[in-house]
Amino acid sequence: MTIEMLWAQDDPTEVLRDRFGFANAEAVGDWATSTVERHWGLRVGSPERVVISDSNALAWLRSGDERLLLKWSVAPDRFDRLAFAATVTASLGALGLPVSTPVPTLADEVQVTSDRVSMGLQRVIEGSHLNVEDPDQVRAAGAMLARLHDALHEHPLRNSPSEFLSVPAPLTEQIAGWVSSNPSTLSPDARDVLGRMLKQASANLPSVQIVQGDYRAANILCVGSAVVGVLDFEELRLDHRIVELARSAVMLGTLFRDWGPVSASVRQQFLDGYQTVQALTDAERQWWPVLVLWYSLALVPPGDDPMGWGQAAIDVLDEQTAR
Repeated sequence: MTIEMLWAQDDPTEVLRDRFGFANAEAVGDWATSTVERHWGLRVGSPERVVISDSNALAWLRSGDERLLLKWSVAPDRFDRLAFAATVTASLGALGLPVSTPVPTLADEVQVTSDRVSMGLQRVIEGSHLNVEDPDQVRAAGAMLARLHDALHEHPLRNSPSEFLSVPAPLTEQIAGWVSSNPSTLSPDARDVLGRMLKQASANLPSVQIVQGDYRAANILCVGSAVVGVLDFEELRLDHRIVELARSAVMLGTLFRDWGPVSASVRQQFLDGYQTVQALTDAERQWWPVLVLWYSLALVPPGDDPMGWGQAAIDVLDEQTAR
């Protein structure tokens, strides 16, 4: 069994012990196999791999010829969100969308909390992470996001947890607040251009709805030119469709480490794919360049910039000043 960190550079065996309470790999293996049998009635072998991300962990398991993924969290403040995300994902799966549908427990639960741990079981989807150098995959990813938005628009909000499904502040207010915080990476030219664009943007956006929250290459699996899996709905929230579309376009190529920007052509391919399913409204078309510029500027890191986010933001700014 391999144990590794998804993002951080910490020692995974120390994190496993200090954060999750397992003395060693054997202990987490025993827990995972007994947990799956107790709650799901499935006999599985010891995990092939365990990956840790913050207070969450994932274990790849095998039951006969079937590969399964056990995901659990030891962060109680996220338990309600995880349960709601599992419910939403199950509803999307029931509609035939390619999501990692939770496997119901023996008690017909899609997310279970036991011994201060919230956990869910999924079937592993075979595929490769979205390749932003493949235009067909990028367009397919855009079309899939529009299909997800259509389905999520119909998901009932009644009795949904309000702490993470609160209505966001108006976009103009959000961006103006970011500008007024005086980010060290925001140049005077960029401040002026963004300010002018904000004044021209329409206030008549469609209403907010549930959105996926983390739609990028790390959570999109493809086979050939088809999207076969959309993973991780744990960051879902209320927002405008165009906000997620623009944010995803800017961050589309990000995987687990060494996040890098994508080109203008990739963003356009993604937008084109989206519009094969759902055309933008006039107001959304006005907001698209504003949001692409804002997210491009916001992702520029202070100090070292080995992945080139600063140059990417300059390129987006140049596109707007040339119009």
